[in-house]
Amino acid sequence: MIRDATPADLPGLQSVFERASLSNTGDRAALLEHPAALIFAWPDDPTFRCRVVDAVGDLTGFATTVRADQVIELIDLFVDPDHRRRGIARSLLDDVVIHARASGVHRLEVDGNPHAQSFYEAVGFVVESMVATEFGPGLRLGRSL
Repeated sequence: MIRDATPADLPGLQSVFERASLSNTGDRAALLEHPAALIFAWPDDPTFRCRVVDAVGDLTGFATTVRADQVIELIDLFVDPDHRRRGIARSLLDDVVIHARASGVHRLEVDGNPHAQSFYEAVGFVVESMVATEFGPGLRLGRSL
């Protein structure tokens, strides 16, 4: 079941965020050197939206977005490593697309890690440029709706 997150979900969000982040061996060392990067923060942004996959009280994944003009920025898309390869990330992204279209938005953008490039391309994103991130090069991807 996909639903809106609430502040009570913060411990579950934090757990998924940390476990998923550390599961990528290419990022693990840098993240462990910067533990503040492993803390999920609920931003103070009126356009912030967080949707979670709730499997009977067990958060297995989440997506967060913010809106800027006619673009929805995908900030986070994380799935618990024990629940990957089951369509959770794709379902969350489909949910973001449905919301975007219902809101009159026709574009999604995301800064992604290179290891996630094949997923984003499989769901319709196109690499538009390289971007510098705190932990190395990233990809700027966009998708028209």
